[in-house]
Amino acid sequence: MTDIARNDVVSVERVIPASPEAIFALIADPRRHHELDGSGTVKTVRNAPEKLELGSEFGMNMRVVLPYAMKSRVIEYDENRRLAWQTVPAYPLTDKLAGGRIWRYELEPVEGGTLVRESWDISQERALTRAMVRQAAAQTAKNMEATLARIEAVLTKQAQQA
Repeated sequence: MTDIARNDVVSVERVIPASPEAIFALIADPRRHHELDGSGTVKTVRNAPEKLELGSEFGMNMRVVLPYAMKSRVIEYDENRRLAWQTVPAYPLTDKLAGGRIWRYELEPVEGGTLVRESWDISQERALTRAMVRQAAAQTAKNMEATLARIEAVLTKQAQQA
């Protein structure tokens, strides 16, 4: 299910047949984000801890047409339930002019697994880039749906190998 809201938050949901603990362990490991990214833009991680926690910072090398880098800081953390980070460009000065979007995962145990909600929140996006970024809402929703499918595929493969 996809919800493209007018308040600058886009959310997608999927029930994944896995525990919240297994899903959280996967999304809280930034070294694996390139495996999960449904947009194909995350290429490699820089300066990332093994497991994210509140206040953790990490960088990502990205590519959409041209390469660029982003830095993120975890701003919401409730183990096995909620994880969110805010991203800005990794370049001096541009981090004050662009970025600010928040990527959030919320996990809720349900019959058959875990309801996973991924949200893209641009309510704190810098004024200079907000209008341009807002135009990507529909594509971002599709990419997030692909991300949730990838999370399920990775966890299914892990369970089969165990």
